[in-house]
Amino acid sequence: MVSHSGLITVMERAARKAAGRLRRDFGEVEQLQVSRKGPADFVSLADQRTEQSLVEELRHARPDWGLLLEEGGAIEGNPLKPRWIVDPIDGTSNFLHGIPHFAISIAVQEPKPGGQGWGEISHGLVYQPLTDESYWAEKGRGAWLHDRRLRVSSRRHLDEALVATGIPFKGHGDTERFQKILGVVAPEVAGIRRFGSAALDLAWVAAGRYEGFWEEDLNFWDIAAGLILVREAGGFITDFRGGDANVAKGQVLAANGELHSRLHKLVAGALRS
Repeated sequence: MVSHSGLITVMERAARKAAGRLRRDFGEVEQLQVSRKGPADFVSLADQRTEQSLVEELRHARPDWGLLLEEGGAIEGNPLKPRWIVDPIDGTSNFLHGIPHFAISIAVQEPKPGGQGWGEISHGLVYQPLTDESYWAEKGRGAWLHDRRLRVSSRRHLDEALVATGIPFKGHGDTERFQKILGVVAPEVAGIRRFGSAALDLAWVAAGRYEGFWEEDLNFWDIAAGLILVREAGGFITDFRGGDANVAKGQVLAANGELHSRLHKLVAGALRS
């Protein structure tokens, strides 16, 4: 049995506690009260209850840490201490439509020296309540699914690659940019998938289920845990220009080293045209 730090224990305990109620809510999804949060972007009571449960557990374990929450926004803590990045349901639209593909995502972000802003992600957890799959990673200690070490896919050819993405929808994303990228990537790969949870997409890249993933217009809480999962599994994750993953634009391109370079050339070329 692989050992992990106390922080991963805290994160997994919080996720599993919240997941019990979430599974019950999923079984009664038609009875959930749903309010409109924005164009085609809904928030359910399940989101709110799950986030509240996670916050209670995480703050109990680290009361002086801040949080960045999908529903609750930023909660300040000691600026010299890390903060939690929490997405209570990544894949809310799937959840509300009774599609069993969503996850709880929790990450730890370290402060920059002197508390002057925020730096790297040091720990990440993506937990799928319905399959009981717990993907976790710590900086320098690898990425894992439960106690099984994860490695990104070793495939080296685009025509063997299964690539995931997100598709723009009402009020979110740039359809014209997406169509340009899709037009150059699709003819080169074995298949493209859009399942509706960026956190799980990145976890599946880390697990070698997908060879690659691209998307933009994501929120930080969608991708924070996935960033360290991919990196600790031996993958590369950047923005569309090949630089650091662009948190401000929610822009990520993830794959193993061989295929990342090729996908990057396709995506960058499409946007230049």
